[in-house]
Amino acid sequence: MMPNFIDKIGDWNPQLLRELKGRLKFFNVAIAVATSLLLQLVVFLYQLREFPDDQYSLTNTYCRLSQVYQRQQNQIYQQSDQYQIPNLSDLLTKNICPQNQIDWQLWWRDHWEYIFLTLSVIFVFTLLVAGTYLLINDLAKEESRGTLNFIRLSPQSETSILTGKLLGVPSLVYLVILVAVPLHLLAGRSAEIAFSYILSYYAILVASCIFFYNSALLFGLISRLFSGFQPWLGSGAVLLFLFTVMGFASSSSSNILNNSTAWIRLFSPWDTINYLFPNLLRVYNGSQLKNLEFFYLPLGTNVVSIVGFHLLNLGLCSYGILQALKRSFRNPQASIISKGQSYVLVAFCQVMMWGFTLQSWNNSDFDEQVGQNLVFLAIYNLGLLLSLIAILSPHRQDVQDWARYRHQEASSRKSVWRDLIWAEKSPALVAIAINLAIVTIPLLVWVSITSVFDTEHSENFDRLKVLSSVALSISIIMIYATIAQLILLLKTPKRSFWAIGTIGTVTFLPPMILEFLGMSAWKHPTVWLFSPFPWSAIQYSGATTIFMAFLAQLSVLALLNFQLTKQVRLAGESATKALLAGR
Repeated sequence: MMPNFIDKIGDWNPQLLRELKGRLKFFNVAIAVATSLLLQLVVFLYQLREFPDDQYSLTNTYCRLSQVYQRQQNQIYQQSDQYQIPNLSDLLTKNICPQNQIDWQLWWRDHWEYIFLTLSVIFVFTLLVAGTYLLINDLAKEESRGTLNFIRLSPQSETSILTGKLLGVPSLVYLVILVAVPLHLLAGRSAEIAFSYILSYYAILVASCIFFYNSALLFGLISRLFSGFQPWLGSGAVLLFLFTVMGFASSSSSNILNNSTAWIRLFSPWDTINYLFPNLLRVYNGSQLKNLEFFYLPLGTNVVSIVGFHLLNLGLCSYGILQALKRSFRNPQASIISKGQSYVLVAFCQVMMWGFTLQSWNNSDFDEQVGQNLVFLAIYNLGLLLSLIAILSPHRQDVQDWARYRHQEASSRKSVWRDLIWAEKSPALVAIAINLAIVTIPLLVWVSITSVFDTEHSENFDRLKVLSSVALSISIIMIYATIAQLILLLKTPKRSFWAIGTIGTVTFLPPMILEFLGMSAWKHPTVWLFSPFPWSAIQYSGATTIFMAFLAQLSVLALLNFQLTKQVRLAGESATKALLAGR
């Protein structure tokens, strides 16, 4: 029967069969099962350390006489002399609760709940951290042995190969968890936890594994420069993220999720799991998700909406990462995403970030909600756009191939624009401009429906200055995109390194130097208008100064694009001549 089952696995997914044969050996399976059983025993025995014995005090939680005893003790304290209180307290605390007055049912229910919650936390860390490490490490080994290219050339589809990796590489981790699932279910049912909540927990765990494992595979494919350090870097980042979000989720603040950062938090399972099991992180005033809204829709009102939205978010993001995985797996030299996919990505990010921005809390109006999230939105979008510049900008050979094709075909202007918008080997300036337009649309909508930009602790912003801030930000991003594309057209080696280093330097070094020199935005706003953060100085600048800064940036952008157009045209002509000479 077993050989037939293995043959069926091989017929369905040869890559999965390859991974399972390499890992599910007798010694490895025995170690995994023994580790799981030992872990369960330790958890169970650890929870028994507070088992009521014959010295169980009357004042402890599970003694039925504790409430009566506490009332009598308070009466004694009130009637006794203050000098006799220490002696009375010492005498009273030595009273022992009779065994027949211990609420054993409540004790076991609570301690089964402790076991359930402990295993729930262990499952999350084991699956996400250990599984991430194994997947990245497996790709690194395949790359070093040269077998990854062999897998790429196999007739299997990308989905089949990647599914085999996801199911096969962490198979021993799955085994450790599966062996512990019966105790986990028994503990949950004994703790009188609703079975639907337990199933919701498993659904969240599976969705989180798919998201993090897809991310791990993508990281393993694009981070070859880190060599053997990849697994530790990837799994360490996941561990740090889980611990950080766990700390935020255990906070007693009720409004910590009422801003656009809530979307980042929802990539971790802790908030939703804590919503299902409030005792998980000891947040006794209720989960922070109970007040969560998305475009004013109350997600936190019931379990179905919270769990459903969490699964939908992870599912959509996992699907997007899978598309990037397929591109990177078959062609490591191609960009992670295409230009068309970048438009969808940016639009999706805007919907999610603005959705969590618009929440009705503290009776704040629309202006206040947007105003208090503008910094988060600016930082998110700056990081997103800089990442897209690095991803979408083609290298010298790709631009030469595209320019040669354009030079030979001499097509119409319309087809040139179509190429600049969609073609992968064309310069990315138009694609970056379109993504900037997508980012700007929600801001323009906000400006159009509000008269004055007010925040509780700042001066009023008029529409003109808000629009000026948007315009300056757009121009500086376009300048960075043009510089990056010009560097990638150079003949020097390691062009990507120089492009990333240059953009990173001009983005973050000037603000750091200005702050170090004491040239804050409110003291020297003119200088800050030329930084990646012009919105920090807009309110301290005059209209004339803003206009001159914008005009200067447009001049620089025009000169850079003139040089870029010249370089692309020369590249196309030289490539065409070289091709004709070779014939």
